Amino acid sequence: MLQTNQLKRALADGKTVFGLLNSIPSPLLVEMIGYAGYDFVILDMEHVCVNPETLENMVRAAECAGITPLVRVPNVMPEAILRALDCGAQGIVVPHVRSRAEAEQAVAASRYYPLGNRGISGGRTTGFGAIDLPTYFERANSEIMVVAMIEDKEGVDNLDAILSVAGIDMVLEGAIDLSQSYGVPGQAQHPTVQSAIEKIATACLDRCIPFCAVSRTIDQLGNGKKWSAQAYLLGDDRGVSFRALKAHLTGFRQLGQLPEQIMGINP
Repeated sequence: MLQTNQLKRALADGKTVFGLLNSIPSPLLVEMIGYAGYDFVILDMEHVCVNPETLENMVRAAECAGITPLVRVPNVMPEAILRALDCGAQGIVVPHVRSRAEAEQAVAASRYYPLGNRGISGGRTTGFGAIDLPTYFERANSEIMVVAMIEDKEGVDNLDAILSVAGIDMVLEGAIDLSQSYGVPGQAQHPTVQSAIEKIATACLDRCIPFCAVSRTIDQLGNGKKWSAQAYLLGDDRGVSFRALKAHLTGFRQLGQLPEQIMGINP
């Protein structure tokens, strides 16, 4: 059954929120992210192969752990958006939004009449009929978020038109793809890329639309603060897990190489 979107409430209250991209399609891991205290998780379907049943169980895991589940769909096509929302996602993240028309398409596919034209279905989002459809339509239109990713030079050039579309609830930058679009692939910290992100953040601030910065390190968090970001995506669980595992092993290897006397072991 559709739950209250705590992320949307927190943003409306002016709170700062932190999320993580989920690249390892596992309900257990999503549950761990929730209990770790993150405010939201983005379940990735753009770069990750996830079957519909697994996605639905990942959304359930997020609900159990009290974290807002968003789904990054592979594109702006209504079919992809519909499947993600019918699984119970509380919002979608649309990659590579380049124009007003694409932003309008994303909003229309995510909301019911009179705000959009999302296809109608029952199922778990209505509590299998526990909520009547008119009531559900009103709640869904209020709770579900539409997040636009700006990660192309064309999207930056069309910012004013994109952000003028009613129903865009948050904007997420995509520094890595922006770097390629600006001809400096892989250089997310390049001045040209950072200038583009600052332009995105400033435009969001001017229109009172929450801006989400990608901050993979503590140092990068400073940029988000400089840009008045209200939300932070702190990398992805794959990278966090790898670094934690590597640090865990490295610590034990270093201890294992210390003389026994230093470790307090009597030979």
